[in-house]
Amino acid sequence: MTTENYKSENSNQEVQKDTNGFFYQMKIIFGVAFVLATVYSIWTPGVSIPSSTWEEFNFPPVPVEDTPIKATKSSKQKQLVGIVAGHWGSDSGSVCSDGLTEKEVNLNIASFVQKYLDEEGFEVDLLQEFDPKLTDYEAAVLISIHADSCDYVNDLATGFKVAQAMASKRPERSARLTACLRNRYSEATGLDLHSTSVTEDMTSYHAFGEIDENTPAVIIETGFLNLDRQLLTQNPEIAAHGIASGIRCFINNESISTTP
Repeated sequence: MTTENYKSENSNQEVQKDTNGFFYQMKIIFGVAFVLATVYSIWTPGVSIPSSTWEEFNFPPVPVEDTPIKATKSSKQKQLVGIVAGHWGSDSGSVCSDGLTEKEVNLNIASFVQKYLDEEGFEVDLLQEFDPKLTDYEAAVLISIHADSCDYVNDLATGFKVAQAMASKRPERSARLTACLRNRYSEATGLDLHSTSVTEDMTSYHAFGEIDENTPAVIIETGFLNLDRQLLTQNPEIAAHGIASGIRCFINNESISTTP
């Protein structure tokens, strides 16, 4: 081989090396650029990657959520209401000649009240007559549900009664609760207020002295188990609706249009 041929061949090999090196470097640059572009596309909203690209790199496709995200509504703030079912867990209360007891009537009505208030978003405690929870009980309202005698007295022994504590730190609040309950219960049931027969047992009801002094509380006699028996036993939901409406009237500070 001549010196000229050797130089020429050597020069061609160097050119080829340079060319191969150049293309190799360009492949690396383009490869890195493609990877960076792919990663950028993944994290950039609105930019999609063809499925073939994912298959080439063995990446699973990113699932797309078709269901729109619904705004979460803030839950209604609950207020605690205490409902005492009179004589429940203690004794039978008044007992009628056919075996009907005041306790079962009270508990039935109280359970309906709890149901209605639960449905409206209130938190409700259904309490027994001498429930341990009554000690220093704090709530927006405490209502004790009772019924009057089974005995026939006269034709005037019909109607309901509502009484608040004789001694109270916030008598104006209990008075407001009493007014709401009297108004709404009368409207719901059609019964008259039998205020002349409110007794000391009602105004000095034991729970009034047990609960927290800031808890407004009243006791209601929903009717007489003689002349008002049909309402109290066959339509307890009506009586419960009146009580629940009275509680709502007090808590929501609703107006009292009429005085029964």
